Amino acid sequence: MSRVIFVGVFLLLVTLFLHWRFLSVTEAPKRLRRPVDLLLALLWLCAVIGFGSGVVLDPSWARVPAFVGLTWLAVVLYLFLGTVLVGLVCTVLRVMFAVMRRESNNARLRVSRIGSSIVALVSVVTVGYGLVEAATPRVTNTAVALGGLPAEFDGVRVALVSDIHAGPSRGADFVRKVVDSVNAQKPDVVLLDGDLIDGTVELVGADLEPLRELDAPLGVFAVSGNHEFYAGDGGEWLDFWSTLGIDVLRNERTTITRGDAAIDIAGINDATAPAPYEPDLAAALNGIDPDRFVLLMAHQPKQAVEASDFGVDMQVSGHTHGGQIWPIRYLVPLQQPSVEGLDAIGNTTLYTTRGAGAWGPPVRVAAPPEIAMLELTRG
Repeated sequence: MSRVIFVGVFLLLVTLFLHWRFLSVTEAPKRLRRPVDLLLALLWLCAVIGFGSGVVLDPSWARVPAFVGLTWLAVVLYLFLGTVLVGLVCTVLRVMFAVMRRESNNARLRVSRIGSSIVALVSVVTVGYGLVEAATPRVTNTAVALGGLPAEFDGVRVALVSDIHAGPSRGADFVRKVVDSVNAQKPDVVLLDGDLIDGTVELVGADLEPLRELDAPLGVFAVSGNHEFYAGDGGEWLDFWSTLGIDVLRNERTTITRGDAAIDIAGINDATAPAPYEPDLAAALNGIDPDRFVLLMAHQPKQAVEASDFGVDMQVSGHTHGGQIWPIRYLVPLQQPSVEGLDAIGNTTLYTTRGAGAWGPPVRVAAPPEIAMLELTRG
């Protein structure tokens, strides 16, 4: 609840800034200010509901205003970026006119009005496109050559799904769409790599029911992400996933076989998981056969650094969303060694999926949602 209050206050300040920048600075007519201010107030309220949906508010009624409010936050991002650009242009004009010893007020007001209108239009159109792009995860196909893979596992098909973020703005229908897409690929194994939800088991648990229908002959496995721990005890989510027929790996591993060969699938908790759920790769790999191929599930790509030290052959991760909304992707490398796709971290092959859903705004711009189909081959 405290997080929702903090977000509400912050968004109120953002709303006041937008009023000042788009109404006061542009000297908008008074007949326009009242309806715009009313719209800003309603969008602020919807955004606050969005952050409370699934956490303290029941999504059964909160999901519609949450969808609107969280989408509005993506518009705000582009309004802010555009405002910075318009402000820079106005600053340049001020300097140029000062050098010429001329008054710049009228020119700057004209640029501010025209620029603000363009920024508002581009922001709405861009987010509209992002809504469409985020609505349907696309299946991607990637061949991964792995030297240590047993011959019997050559060609094994792995479905990697991460970051569904069911709860605030998307529910069971979206999860079912993901499940249907995965099953249509007829994978040999399904890996659920964390951040499947945003909210509590009580309010959001029913949205994950379609996961029962996931079907793969070698099994369906899952590990925690960071969001499982945001709304309470993440262990409750891991327990709930187990009731859906999912093999949850909590700093442990399991062995799968194909023909006469075997590989280990290990899973560790998220890098930021609190006590007593801290990630423990050493425990997951304790007593492992050093000659056996190891596939590690770890939500964050940066966990591959430790995985390489332990000699893990391959790691699959999510978390980054590929940046989700351009240009955020350019900030991801400040925290993670991989943004999306195939990489090598030391001696470990890493695949980072963009994820199937979206956090916060149900919007993706230049980072389409993904259900990653990985074909493991000997190479």
